[in-house]
Amino acid sequence: MTGETRVESHVKSHKVITLQSLSRACSDCRLQDLCLPIGISREDIDRLDSIVNRRRPLQRGTTLYDQGQHFDALYAVRSGSIKSFTRDDDGTEQINAFYLPGEILGLDAINANSHPGAAVALETTSVCELPFDRLHVLAQHVEGLQHQLLRIMSREINADERFMRVLANRNAEARLAGFLLNLSARYSIRGYSSTEFNLSMSRNDIGNYLGLAMETVSRLFTRFQQDGLIEAHRKAIRILQREALTGLADGSTPTDRINHGHGPT
Repeated sequence: MTGETRVESHVKSHKVITLQSLSRACSDCRLQDLCLPIGISREDIDRLDSIVNRRRPLQRGTTLYDQGQHFDALYAVRSGSIKSFTRDDDGTEQINAFYLPGEILGLDAINANSHPGAAVALETTSVCELPFDRLHVLAQHVEGLQHQLLRIMSREINADERFMRVLANRNAEARLAGFLLNLSARYSIRGYSSTEFNLSMSRNDIGNYLGLAMETVSRLFTRFQQDGLIEAHRKAIRILQREALTGLADGSTPTDRINHGHGPT
């Protein structure tokens, strides 16, 4: 069963209408975060669709919004990926998050009404812009939409807390293993392969995010390959031993106890 088929099966089993069905322009969209309860009227579907601004694709390195910029919209990644980061007074960048297809950017700007960090495309990326004022008004009239927005916010907070626990007091191997498993889970939720995916971010970006030197990240990728945990060809990653990676990530399996056999588990 393909990833797309799995997504369609999941949607049918949960009896929801997604942005895939809102308009012809979104017919290939895999976003599930803005699902609405079944029974929404055609009029409400059209009203939601009418506020979505489908921007031109962002090329690699293009800024979606800058640090300190006034907040006026949320952004949903349709394809590609984006990194968000804060910039110190001396220009030093600290990467805070990577956003994949189906994920929402801008939630952290709602409170202060300005973006605390910048967002830049890691590759050619397509986004949908959701003007927040119009979305907020619409959510008061479309049953279930407001609840979905709150659910998304809660999930983002929980995800951030879980990953911070992965980073806290963990060694370099555990951090990288946790990072790969985190990406795997996020791709799987959206119907993509959980074992084979591309890393759009550079080794330097990964190191910045995990608090590791780029040389350390490159060395660990090589070690993980030699240990038969993954296959890596440039940006393409294939997870071979998920249980072993999980053991490294949670600290239950020391590096010297890794099974050096090759093949998926």
